[in-house]
This record gives sequence, C-alpha cells and structure tokens, in this order.
Amino acid sequence: MREQAWQRFRSPQRRAGRRRAVPAAAAVAVAVVTMGALTPPAASAAARPDTVQQRLNALVNSDGLPAALAGVQDREGHTSNYTAGVGDLATGSKVPDDGQVRIGSNTKTFTAVVVLQLVGEGKIGLDVPVDTYLPGLVRGEGIDGSRITVRHLLQQTSGLPNYSNYLGDDVRYFEPRELVDIALRHKSRFDPGKKWEYSNTNYVLAGLIVEKVTGRPLAEEMDRRIIKRIGLRHTYFPAPGDATIREPHPKGYYRESAGAPLHDITEIDPSWGWAAGQLISTNSDLNRFFTALLTGRLLPEAQLTQMRSATRPAEKTFGPGARYGLGLVSMPLPCGDGVYWGHGGSFPGYETRGGVTTDGRAANVAVTMQLTDEAARKRVDRVVHAALCR
Repeated sequence: MREQAWQRFRSPQRRAGRRRAVPAAAAVAVAVVTMGALTPPAASAAARPDTVQQRLNALVNSDGLPAALAGVQDREGHTSNYTAGVGDLATGSKVPDDGQVRIGSNTKTFTAVVVLQLVGEGKIGLDVPVDTYLPGLVRGEGIDGSRITVRHLLQQTSGLPNYSNYLGDDVRYFEPRELVDIALRHKSRFDPGKKWEYSNTNYVLAGLIVEKVTGRPLAEEMDRRIIKRIGLRHTYFPAPGDATIREPHPKGYYRESAGAPLHDITEIDPSWGWAAGQLISTNSDLNRFFTALLTGRLLPEAQLTQMRSATRPAEKTFGPGARYGLGLVSMPLPCGDGVYWGHGGSFPGYETRGGVTTDGRAANVAVTMQLTDEAARKRVDRVVHAALCR
C-alpha cells in the first residue's frame, strides 16, 4: 500500500482527519444540541428511497466507483438497504446487501464511548493528564504527557503529531506502542488545548489508557461494552494478523493515481489503524450504533452531554459548519433540517459517511474505494443528505 493510501488514513474524512482518515474521520457539529429523548416519528418523504438509489447509481456511473451501499433508517426504525455497482470487478458478482466494510475512523467513536463509560464509572478522569495512566510514555520535542489530558486526546486538541503521516510504505503488523513511538519522533504541532488538529495518535493513546485501566484488550472491552450490549451482529475488531473480512462483503479497491488501474486491496493488515480505525462493520450496524449512542443507551447523560457539547470547529477537515466533540462530529444538513451526528471513516479500499439526527433518522453510505477527490467525497455526502433530509 502506497503513500496515498496512508495519507487517506490520516485524512479521515477530508484529510484524515472524519470523515475520512485511513482510518479517517468525519462529521462534526455546528451547534450544541441538548440530547434528550427522540421526538415521535413522522412519515418519511415518499421520494427518498428513489433519490438515494439514484445517487448511489450516479456514484458508480459518473464517479467510476466499483460499488456503493447505503443503509437508511427512518424515525420509526424501519430500515432500507440499497446497492449499486458490482461487488467484485473480476467476477462481476452482485454487491451483498448490507455487506461488511472496513469503517476506518468510525472506530474512534467506539473508542471514545469506552473511555467515556470508564469516566462515568470513575475509573478515568477527562481532565486528568495522560501521564496518570501511561506514566512517562508520552515524551518528545515539545511533547509532555503531564500537560496533555484525556479530553485533549478525545477532542483532537493535544497537538500530538499524526503517526499515520509517517508510515510510508511499511505495510505490516504494528503494535499500538510502535505507532505512538513513530509519532513521538516528531515535534509537537501546538500546545495542548490551543488548537484543533486531527491526529490518529490521540486515539491510539486513548485505547492504551483503556487497556491500562481495565487490564483487558481494547477489542474485548469494545465487544463487551458496545458490540454485544446493543446487538451489533456484524461488527468486530480484527484479531492480530487477520487481514480478511469475515462475512459477505464487496471487495475494496485502490488506485495509485487518477486513471490508473484499480487493484484489489480487500485483504490488508489493519493494525496500523488500531483504536483509530481498525473496526469492520456494516451500514445497518453503524446506524444502530449511532442511534443507540444518541438515545442514551451507551453513556450516562453527563458523559453524552460532554461528548456532544465539548466541540471545536473542524471545518478545514470536515467541511462547512463541522464541529468535533469527544469522538463525535456534527454536520449541518443542507436542507436546513438541523444537524446530524456521526464520524465517518476512510481506509484503503473503503470510504464511509453517515450519521443520525436527534429525531431518530439514520443513514450510512459506503463505497469500495478510498476517495481522494473532494468533489467525489461531497457527492457521497449528498447521498447521506438525501436520506436524512425530510
């Protein structure tokens, strides 16, 4: 995997940074919305399904993406799945409905939820220095773990360099501490809390804190605290050395440059994403996860409020009106129908976008190529907007 692929991990959404990063990330918030019970459901616009399908078709036909998948959930909980393109360019096989994909930086929200659950249990302090949990680990030029707090990590305001900017072509298994060491060879970007800048390093450290506090692997904590708790049947954290995707899935593709041939990059060691981008899931599971999160099924009210209210402007990375909270991003809907909350992700072979509104609508879109073109990313976003706008 080449440099461009690594770059897109670091650019979650836009440039590693939501909605796309190779883990990638995305969506941010424009206004602080107090989260309470969802409002009663209302009928969905009759034309919405057709619009979603038409826009998926356009992604394949106009943008040349091998495949596109979408999962839409209305406020009554009714779900619809859509596909376009082919699941395997070599065989021309059908795109599996709600197929599994690598979800990249959506993993960050899962990591943040585990950290905030531990905050609610009194085992982690949001404004406690990283050194309290990982003594002496975070040191470098202008970098001091006694000045960086857990909040800074989740909020992307630590100033830590982004390790994925420096991975180059080294495609192999990485231990999480190796990733941190790579970042610490470089100078701090800014003093903690002074700016916002997306860095996958923040979430690797957050994952290490979870393991230190609980004494268990991060993957086990995610599985116990989130995946099994809310019944995510198609979501998992790949084990060390597992480069496959378990269930039916469209193949993911990579292109060295515009116009170059597409290469199958489905099977790849995802360890360099770890707590920042390693998960595999489906559109429907992502909708279920973000819905459960925003309706208070995963976090106590105090921690959910922190997650959504402690936001910082992130427009440069995620687009107009975007704001980044504690592992959760809000984006304004262009139809003027409020905001939606999610994250999004980018990983070699796959790109995902989506989120949930405060009144219970949910949508997620996945395409089978990591996007480098801003216009193409916006067209994927427009599929999400078509599904969420009333």
